Amino acid sequence: MTILQDKEYNIHCMQKLCLQILSFVLSFSLLAGCGVLSSFTGETKEDTSAFESSNIAQWSDGKARIRPGVVLQIQVSYAGSKPVEMSAQVDPQGSITLPYKLREPVLCDGLTLDAFQKKLYKAYQRYIRQPQVTVYFGPYDPRTGVSPYGFVTVLGEVINPGPVNMPPTMDLTVTKALQMAGNTKPFANKRNILVTRRNQDETLSRYEVDIVEIGEKGRIDKDIVLKPGDVVFVREIVF
Repeated sequence: MTILQDKEYNIHCMQKLCLQILSFVLSFSLLAGCGVLSSFTGETKEDTSAFESSNIAQWSDGKARIRPGVVLQIQVSYAGSKPVEMSAQVDPQGSITLPYKLREPVLCDGLTLDAFQKKLYKAYQRYIRQPQVTVYFGPYDPRTGVSPYGFVTVLGEVINPGPVNMPPTMDLTVTKALQMAGNTKPFANKRNILVTRRNQDETLSRYEVDIVEIGEKGRIDKDIVLKPGDVVFVREIVF
């Protein structure tokens, strides 16, 4: 092979290699654009699509939050005036309408009492000089009302499946939640109750609770303290 032929052969090989690389890049881009490829971080996470809820993360810091249905007690005053007391329920849009001075609803969904109090203070500053604003939660029925402390969901073999309010003490356990849900049905599997919890990093943690062991052996340490957003599922006994 002459020197000229050798150069031509090398150029041909380089062109072929470039075409192969270009073809690979285009294929990779096409797959990524179609959603076939996904990033891999080495961490396995469970599918959380069934537990999508914007409310779950609100109580991750343990603080009570305002949400639709919650009743608020509000006092507004200024120097030398008698406090104006108001009671209002947060509407489905997460706002509250106050009859004193303010002309428009005030959005409060997801706020703590302290944050909403500061928001009201700024709102009333447009009408009152140095307003004094106090906000606190109104009373509610633990069974039928809306708790500002969040809720857990009890499903499966219980008398009254559905949401169970978290008490202000935040000490709701599995057995207490089952009692609030009307207790278990006759064919409930009491030895294998599933608790699913959504973590802050969007992964799910699952726990098994044996309430027979808790009752017969007094193992109250096995009675998990629930967090807002937890799902308690009571399976049916399989014969």
